Amino acid sequence: MFWVIVAAMAVVVGGAALVALGGGGSLPEAVHDRIAARLPQERPLTRTDVDEIRLPMAVRGYRMDEVDDVLDRLGAELAYRDDRIAELEAAVAAAAPGTGAADDAPGRGEQE
Repeated sequence: MFWVIVAAMAVVVGGAALVALGGGGSLPEAVHDRIAARLPQERPLTRTDVDEIRLPMAVRGYRMDEVDDVLDRLGAELAYRDDRIAELEAAVAAAAPGTGAADDAPGRGEQE
């Protein structure tokens, strides 16, 4: 019985050495997964676009919590940027001559 166990251990260790040295072949090429939600090419990204991204996982995966944190921050910054742009565009439109807002100011239009 002792010799059977020794022979089995020799086979296991020999097989592990063979695989470690490349004799057992190599890993297949990584399969290229695709992102489930495609990012729009015809318009700027929005917070919703970032929220819908789900990156594919593979054997050589990624740290989901870190990627989720990055996507959350990116989404928040996109939302802030969009809100700020809308706010500035509204301020420019209100201050532009001929829109009515500047014409309603007292004393304006009479001094020419």
